[in-house]
Amino acid sequence: MELGKIVLIGVLSTLGIITLILVLLAGAYFWWRHKRSQLEFVEPCDDHETSSASLKFQQLLETQQQEQLLEEQKKQQQQQPQQTSAQANKINTKLNGFLNLKTPLIGSSSTQIKSPAGSSSGGDDSRAVAAMNKDKDNSTQNRSVSMVDMYIDNSEPSENVGQIHFSLEYDFQNTTLILKVIQGKELPAKDLSGTSDPYVRVTLLPDKKHRLETKIKRRTLNPRWNETFYFEGFPVQKLQSRILHLHVFDYDRFSRDDSIGECGELLCSLCYHPSNSILTLTLVKARNLKAKDINGKSDPYTKVWLQFGDKRIEKRKTPIFKCNLNPHFNESFSFNVPWEKIRECSLDVMVMDFDNIGRNELIGRILLAGKNGSGASETKHWQDMISKPRQTIVQWHRLKPE
Repeated sequence: MELGKIVLIGVLSTLGIITLILVLLAGAYFWWRHKRSQLEFVEPCDDHETSSASLKFQQLLETQQQEQLLEEQKKQQQQQPQQTSAQANKINTKLNGFLNLKTPLIGSSSTQIKSPAGSSSGGDDSRAVAAMNKDKDNSTQNRSVSMVDMYIDNSEPSENVGQIHFSLEYDFQNTTLILKVIQGKELPAKDLSGTSDPYVRVTLLPDKKHRLETKIKRRTLNPRWNETFYFEGFPVQKLQSRILHLHVFDYDRFSRDDSIGECGELLCSLCYHPSNSILTLTLVKARNLKAKDINGKSDPYTKVWLQFGDKRIEKRKTPIFKCNLNPHFNESFSFNVPWEKIRECSLDVMVMDFDNIGRNELIGRILLAGKNGSGASETKHWQDMISKPRQTIVQWHRLKPE
């Protein structure tokens, strides 16, 4: 037994010594690999000072190469279009705008806002639409890489609905568009109290699903929002195909929020002949419709439903007018409505934007009815038609959104 214990102790001691030697060898090997990785680019030299100088010289060469690369990149940037030169000269570009909100809505002409200005007028625009486009003035290096084009209505506005003051800033480093909604001025009163509860809805078209909204300012016609919105991950090239849409609403707790700055106007006529029970609606034209497409236009057509109460009876529609914000429909629709039913029926008129790929979108609508029309103008138009049979009553109507 004693001999067996001695043999066992000897074997264990031998294994322990072998393990220790292996651990030391492994440690020495990894240490040697580490030092070699640090000095592998240095020529062998017995003189430590010479080796140190070689290391410093190699680092200096790498630094000079990096500086040369930076200089080459700067030269390439200077040779690129003005967008890139503006980027090199000014990392953050800021634009300020003051838009007059008026109805009718946007048209097709444009004006520019220059970035050095602190505030400028955007013209007669009830939608506050900002389209990001290229700066065409190649002689001005410090101007914005993207100008703000305002789509303006050239016709006389039917009503002044105030102003909205905002600023735009673009962060090149983070490819972020920064919008600050500052304040509104002289907005119309939408509530019986003679005030409004305004807020601004922001969308970056053609993306219509993601909406941003400011806080609601209670009982004021001159709201101050001072809120900032960030559109991250938008390179300049991508922004050039986008339209920034600002729409002011009046909040209503018990019904649909009212639009401040409508989405277009529709000229139509009504005529009723009691003798043959024929109700005739003529859609003459629309003007300043809301742009629904990324090209700043829409493909409008009008759909009409004859309704009795909430029940839809008969549908008609006009042809589609491609790329047109001021279509001339000149289309008449006749419906057979008995005299005893004329006060109970209504016409739901919807101006739509045709889309080849997705679902057709509503631009705006009106409800012509004798009792519960979409507004006082629509109700009065219907009542005038009844009180003046066989006469054609022509009237402009503001389209209501959604």
